[in-house]
Amino acid sequence: MNSQPNIRLSLPSKGRLQVDSMEFLAECGLTVQKLNPRQYQAKMPALPDLTVLFQRPSDIVVSVRQGSVDFGITGIDVLEEKRGADGDIIILHDALGFGHCSLKLAVPESWTDVTNIPSLKKYAGTFDHPLRVATKFPVLTERFLNQKNIPHTLISAEGTLETAPTIGYADIISDLVSSGQTLQDNRLRALPDGLIQASQSALIANRKSLQTNPEALEMARRLLEYIEAHLRAKENLLVVANMRGLSPEAIAQKLFTQTSVGGLQGPTVSPIVTRESNQGWYSVTVVVRRDHLPQAIGELRSIGGSGIIVSPVTYIFEEEPPRYTAMLAALK
Repeated sequence: MNSQPNIRLSLPSKGRLQVDSMEFLAECGLTVQKLNPRQYQAKMPALPDLTVLFQRPSDIVVSVRQGSVDFGITGIDVLEEKRGADGDIIILHDALGFGHCSLKLAVPESWTDVTNIPSLKKYAGTFDHPLRVATKFPVLTERFLNQKNIPHTLISAEGTLETAPTIGYADIISDLVSSGQTLQDNRLRALPDGLIQASQSALIANRKSLQTNPEALEMARRLLEYIEAHLRAKENLLVVANMRGLSPEAIAQKLFTQTSVGGLQGPTVSPIVTRESNQGWYSVTVVVRRDHLPQAIGELRSIGGSGIIVSPVTYIFEEEPPRYTAMLAALK
């Protein structure tokens, strides 16, 4: 019997995306342990049946598409560029919350008359050649320019794109933008309506693997359970307050008159044992959205809450991860 794990997950092999992927998984309780920093293989103690591999983001997409790897974490930009049209890749989670960037068209700052796509099309019409666009994303860029009916020639570039207009082998570029500082340093600017593809990191899987391998399907459920429980918890806080009242039901009715302190299904209200009897003190526990915390504190105080304690939440597990349910539907 083969004791080696046969389910594989590929992560980015270097750079910021690798660091962010490892940190994100660790926050989810899925710490990745590399036996040797130079090796391109690792393990995940929380999921011992899973082998972790490290590849370039574009190679991750190809490996998942071909089925040599079951799961991968990569950017949506690379995914949409490399996924193909055969439907072999299924997106399990498209918003892991890191690796944010956007693929955009950028023009030289000196093109003062070009402020949007229509003016770009008009300006390019004055050239004696089709608009030359340097990019590392030919599929996405071609699709976008065709949709905008802009005659063009794509120029493949492996090195730094930002210098292409200055050197003269391209007129504009289609490139990934995060802060925009690199464009500014090279006297380029992104067009406000030139967004080709918004991107962040996503969890992807091979469709056939999920359809034919029960172990892969179970691994998908476990990965999504950890990830969704963490992301849901990240948006919320646990709030505990002391409150006087005649009964737990009476306390709950006070809470239900407010908008931010209702909890997930409802508040937990428990008697507090005090040194003096018949004091009518209760402890109220609710889960509150992080961005609603100031409002929640004010509401609790307005109905008699005191001694308020706020704690972070590590996980919030549902009966079944919603994205797992969506995945099962997509596999039919």
